[in-house]
Amino acid sequence: MRHLALHWQILIGMVAGTLLGIGLNVFAGTRQVSVAEGLPQGIVSASIVDTSARTEIRYTRAGEPEVLWVIDPLTRALGEAKSVEALAQLDATAHQIYQEHGVSLAKRAGLWCKRLGGLFLRMLQMVAVPLIVTSLTSGILGLGGGEGVGRMFRRTLSYYLVTSMLAICTGLLMVNLVRPGLGGAAAGAGAAADETRAASLGDVLFAQLEALIPSNPLGALVAPDFLSIIAFTIAFSLFTIRVGGKVLESVRTAAQVGFDVMMAMTTAIIHLAPIGVFFLIAYVTATQGASVFQALAWYVLAVALALGIHACITLPLIVKFVAKRSPVEFARAMSPALLTAFSSASSNGTLPLTMSNVEKRGGVSNRTGSFVLPLGATINMDGTALYEAVAVLFIAQLHHNANLPLSQQIIVAFTALLASVGAAGIPHAGLVMMVIILQAVNLPVELQGVILAVDRVLDMARTSVNVWSDACGCAVVETLENRDAELASL
Repeated sequence: MRHLALHWQILIGMVAGTLLGIGLNVFAGTRQVSVAEGLPQGIVSASIVDTSARTEIRYTRAGEPEVLWVIDPLTRALGEAKSVEALAQLDATAHQIYQEHGVSLAKRAGLWCKRLGGLFLRMLQMVAVPLIVTSLTSGILGLGGGEGVGRMFRRTLSYYLVTSMLAICTGLLMVNLVRPGLGGAAAGAGAAADETRAASLGDVLFAQLEALIPSNPLGALVAPDFLSIIAFTIAFSLFTIRVGGKVLESVRTAAQVGFDVMMAMTTAIIHLAPIGVFFLIAYVTATQGASVFQALAWYVLAVALALGIHACITLPLIVKFVAKRSPVEFARAMSPALLTAFSSASSNGTLPLTMSNVEKRGGVSNRTGSFVLPLGATINMDGTALYEAVAVLFIAQLHHNANLPLSQQIIVAFTALLASVGAAGIPHAGLVMMVIILQAVNLPVELQGVILAVDRVLDMARTSVNVWSDACGCAVVETLENRDAELASL
């Protein structure tokens, strides 16, 4: 496949992985077994029925009644677990029996695909931090001073806020048209309380402010904490410009040399993208069966339509009329990054590939790409903000069997906008972000468990939209910067 363009190689890898995963799921996705030997001490018998949608584990101790555990992400009532990991915390014995005797061939193969695909993601993560530092430093030092940095930051932030709000409004419009939560589309609304702890919106935003001032810059590099890294790198570069002279020249040379080396390393890793995508998509399709989507079909449709409108209509119109570029050609240039983002569901993991595509295939300068993209991967989440707004209104429809009033929907929109900026540096950002929005409109936090079954696939889609929005932001900022440069030269 070497003669094919990279995006075609990745697409072929994605299709092949999907076919492999579906084949495994259809022909080896179910395992039913009864076991009387090789069990943990004290267990006399056990039986497991394992499918992609639901798993039942029964075991009996001598002289005691049978114990039943169900793993079902759609209904989490008493005696049920949302995942295998949750079961390990609830009943170590049941988890051991399942792992040793009950896992279907499709799930075993899928987990190995996940581990192999994870090697590709680890390589991308390996180069992400040094690439951001060297690229951002060389880009800022090329801007010529604090005024240029401030202007680019204002434009970048304005673009991110506008597109995020447009995405949220699109999501709200679609969920009001489709109304996926009306009519009892999803079972199991009465779920057990989720373990996610709530945090106030003010606390979340203040945590982001604290992240702008890292107590240990080296620790931020190791973590990695991207917002801290970006803030310190910008400050370091601005003070390098202030010092000037030989110091400025030495730092600029070192940053450029480091950036050239990291881009060469990134380019080599990118050639492995088709293989990485193959394994990652095979894992998803092998372990996720179609049955879990049936109860949530209208919800998935609402999210998919809203994401499609934002990605295929709103953002391309901005690229065409603001950036003055062909949206189709720019999307083709960014296709390797978009496909990788879809398969990996990781904006930060895809960042090195995104930076390479924007500069080498999209024709955006390093000084723009190195500034806009790391910042976007940290605070710009169009797809995630849209998804959260749809999810909250869907949950509200399930809970009230009616739409939220307009005043409540406006609260959802602005809370989702603020939380999409504030949640970037928080573990499990999507869950924490949704808790904040649910609390803002007085909805039960535990109802988010209803949508966890389809979260992985939708996460892939919204991550691609996040990356596409970041890339479009580069095109917009680049055009505006070039226009200013032309006016200044007149």
